[in-house]
Amino acid sequence: MAEATVVPVKKKRPAEAEPAGPGAPTVPFLLDFYPLEREDQTRLAAFYAALREGRLTTTRCRRDGALHWPPRTVCPKCHEDAVDWVDLPTQGRIYAFSAVLAGAPLGMEAEVPFVVGLVDLDGAPLRLFGRIEGSAWAEVRIGQTVRVETYTIADGRVFYRFRTVRAEGPAAAVRPSEGYL
Repeated sequence: MAEATVVPVKKKRPAEAEPAGPGAPTVPFLLDFYPLEREDQTRLAAFYAALREGRLTTTRCRRDGALHWPPRTVCPKCHEDAVDWVDLPTQGRIYAFSAVLAGAPLGMEAEVPFVVGLVDLDGAPLRLFGRIEGSAWAEVRIGQTVRVETYTIADGRVFYRFRTVRAEGPAAAVRPSEGYL
C-alpha cells in the first residue's frame, strides 16, 4: 500500500474590510449594520444608486407583477430573473415602533435613544422597517405620518430612514391613495 502524502493546507485570513472613506466606522464586517452597495459587491447596486438620487426603489417581476421588498434579483414567487426597478411612495404611516433606550447595535451606542419601526407606504402593499427620526421617542405615535428620506453615513454609503411629519389640521388625516402599484 502506497503511503499517502499529506500536504498542509495554509489557512487564509479573511479579508479585512477596508473603510470606504474618511470617518468610516471600524465595525467588523459581520456586524456592519449597513449593506455593501457597489456594483462589484452586490447585484442590487441600482437600489443604492437610486438612494443617492433621493429615490426609494424596489423590484417588480415582469412575469407575474409581484412587488418585492426587499428588492430582489429573482422573483421569489415564480423564480423569474426579469425584474424592473420601480419607485416607491415617499410617504407612509407608522404601523408599529420601538424606542431603543439601551443595548444599541455596535457603533450606534452614542445615538441612544432612537426609534425604529414598521411603516406602511401610502398606496403600496409594502411595510418597511427603518429608523424613524424627527420626533422624540416619547412623541412618536402609531398612525403618524412619515416621509422617506435618504442619507449618507460616515463612510460614504447611503441608506434610507423615515422622518416624522408634523400634523397640520385636517390635512394630516388624509387617507393613503389606493392602487399606487
